[in-house]
Amino acid sequence: MNNANETISHEGIVTKITDDELEIKILAQSACAACHAKSACGMGEQAEKTLIVPRPKDRDFALMQKVNVTMAIGQGNMAAVLAYLVPIILLLAVLFICLGLGLGEGISALISIVALIPYYIVLYLCRDKLKKKFEYIIT
Repeated sequence: MNNANETISHEGIVTKITDDELEIKILAQSACAACHAKSACGMGEQAEKTLIVPRPKDRDFALMQKVNVTMAIGQGNMAAVLAYLVPIILLLAVLFICLGLGLGEGISALISIVALIPYYIVLYLCRDKLKKKFEYIIT
């Protein structure tokens, strides 16, 4: 992580190349445990993650090439909000509304979980628009 530029940076390996995208396998490093931004980037929970990022047109890449993938912390925070915060708020809101309407705990919990399906469908349908908002810099 680079505090001066407020970015999150991880080393990765190019595992797939297409005309428009690169697939990069990121390996979490031991330094992630001490990073204060680990909750925003999500790399602290797993040892390996695959990113699919737009391929820069001004550079050539090779399979198994080592690259650095950098993202602004603000974008990492926005990804965390969309992936974790909004769904938990939606789940809890629907749960409390159902309980307030007098429904049983089991059915309220089930409805709360089912209520997440439309959210994830909308997120999936907006994936191209979201990809444009999240800019990765590959060096």
